[in-house]
Amino acid sequence: MKKIFFIDFDGTITTLDSCTAMVEAFARDGWQEINQRWEQKELGTEDCANQTLALFDVSPEKLKDFLKNIAIDEFFPQFLQHCRKNGYPVYILSDGYDLNIQTILDEHQLQLPYYCNELIYTDCFQIRCPHKNDECGNCGTCKSSLMKRLKEKDSQTIYIGDGYSDICPASQADLVFAKEPLYSICQEKGIAAVPYQNFYDIIVIQGLA
Repeated sequence: MKKIFFIDFDGTITTLDSCTAMVEAFARDGWQEINQRWEQKELGTEDCANQTLALFDVSPEKLKDFLKNIAIDEFFPQFLQHCRKNGYPVYILSDGYDLNIQTILDEHQLQLPYYCNELIYTDCFQIRCPHKNDECGNCGTCKSSLMKRLKEKDSQTIYIGDGYSDICPASQADLVFAKEPLYSICQEKGIAAVPYQNFYDIIVIQGLA
């Protein structure tokens, strides 16, 4: 059966969350309370992000330089190579930002399609959410809607993720690979998930090599 992979970006492809890292590096105090309200679903991603970005004091150029130092899973390029060899589509579905994803992919000379929020800078940073589900509004990028649109007939849908924005798409996938906290949340919600440490585990378990 053909496989199609949908993959979270921050904390999944990257070794740490680039959004959290840049907030910790450049946002003034107050972001912690905003983030807590997002985790408790009192704020959607768009409101949370724009309130947090209002606390930023950094230029786009300096932010890009910072993002270039974000590491990725060392086995992800190998995983991607095996998927392409087998003809398996790979999509990034992220509730993060296009600037982060494009900068980090360019730094590691990787190219693949992604869907995410847009980070815009005029006199300050703001985000736009072109893939938002207005009926829900929790996430800036509705990964479940994108999966339904992008999945192919008679293909096994595989989701790989680690965080809160991955809960809904994990419930829609045929197979889930999860890191914490997603793995524990899947267990609590009765969603079957396979724990993994890095993309080499997925290469082996899926027999991609």
